[in-house]
Amino acid sequence: MNDTIVALATPVGIGAIGVIRLSGPEAINIAQSVFSKNITNKASHTLHFGRIISNTIVLDEVVLSLFKGPNSYTGEDVVEISCHGSHYIQQKIIELLIRMGARTAKAGEFTLLAFMNGKLDLAQAEAVADLISSDSELSHRMAIDQMRGGFSTKIKELRQQLIDFASLIELELDFGEEDVEFADRSHLYSLVAEISKYITTLKESFALGNVLKNGIATVIAGKPNAGKSTVLNALLNEERAIVSSIAGTTRDTIEEAVSINGVIYRFIDTAGIRQSGDEIEGMGIEKTFEKLSKADLVIYIFDAQNTTVEELKLEIENLKVAGKPVIPVANKTDLCDKEALKKSFKIFPNCIYISGKQGEISELLGLLQSKAAELNQSSQTLVNNSRHYEALHKSSVALNEVLEGLNTQRTSDFIALDIRKTLFHLGEITGEITSDDLLANIFSRFCIGK
Repeated sequence: MNDTIVALATPVGIGAIGVIRLSGPEAINIAQSVFSKNITNKASHTLHFGRIISNTIVLDEVVLSLFKGPNSYTGEDVVEISCHGSHYIQQKIIELLIRMGARTAKAGEFTLLAFMNGKLDLAQAEAVADLISSDSELSHRMAIDQMRGGFSTKIKELRQQLIDFASLIELELDFGEEDVEFADRSHLYSLVAEISKYITTLKESFALGNVLKNGIATVIAGKPNAGKSTVLNALLNEERAIVSSIAGTTRDTIEEAVSINGVIYRFIDTAGIRQSGDEIEGMGIEKTFEKLSKADLVIYIFDAQNTTVEELKLEIENLKVAGKPVIPVANKTDLCDKEALKKSFKIFPNCIYISGKQGEISELLGLLQSKAAELNQSSQTLVNNSRHYEALHKSSVALNEVLEGLNTQRTSDFIALDIRKTLFHLGEITGEITSDDLLANIFSRFCIGK
């Protein structure tokens, strides 16, 4: 905590500028020792143009940004040096700053300092990593919401109320022989019920939040030569998969991600489903069923020319065994009477009619866009972190024990024990309760410089 750390905050490589970040008690002094202008007594949140000098040799002309603690990202004195984007220049400046007394920052150490100095709680700190890796409008929105407080603010508020009640119950234990009650049991029950309801809502949001964070796994399945790879290429608007009239061309899965209305769809093209004596094709079909078991959505492509209603019904029923939403998609409609086809397959109201070869997939794309827009318009708070989900689950179990204890009039010591468990697990989310191993595991996933 007493070290002054340094790291490149921008990606390695040649660009217009690179930003080198210093944080710590000696950040300003170290920067001053290599900078051509006086910054020692300058105000916080100011910019200064000058030169970085190593022994009389000018390394670069830079803009130095000055942030004095505690009003900085880390809560310490922070100096950011915006230099030219040459890898050579960046390395020379960092080497110079290390010689002047700084040390190289570890992965996520700047954000760890922000957490340790109370600038962010632990859930907010984790959201910083999510924000950096966000690759769609919705994943960005979830990360920015959590970084600005999200559900952790509400959890801290409810946790504090629970602490107030817990302290009264603990006080009762000190007067056990006098049979007194300081904590109003009816008010405690109402509070625990409220917290339990909120925790349950957050828990239930995890399934959706996790999917949206990582992308909706959308498996494109069907029989050989139904046109699955053609449809994938049309969705991606590029020739990603090999297309051939020979059945069984796709032997392995092909995965590509596309952002649609701010939501990431991870399209997975799979081997055609059929009985095969070919060992390699058989392995591909096995992988198809493996992907189907993990899918969030299944687009089932069938050849509109060569599939009967009875066949399609049986094929979809087989897929529904896995409990996944299935969208039947009639392909090669350019070779059929489309209106007659719709009448034949009217028992499948959600069936979509396309021609992958002709690039006529607007109906399928429209459905995916509407699903994405629906998700994007949701104002629901979503949990997308498995660590948070686990802590919420354990909190929920402990809260149910508190409610059960109040209903059955358990003694104060047992109720206090279950409240302590709840406080512990809620504290794990926001960082009131941490361990060195937990912090090392979380911040090691960050990039160096953040």
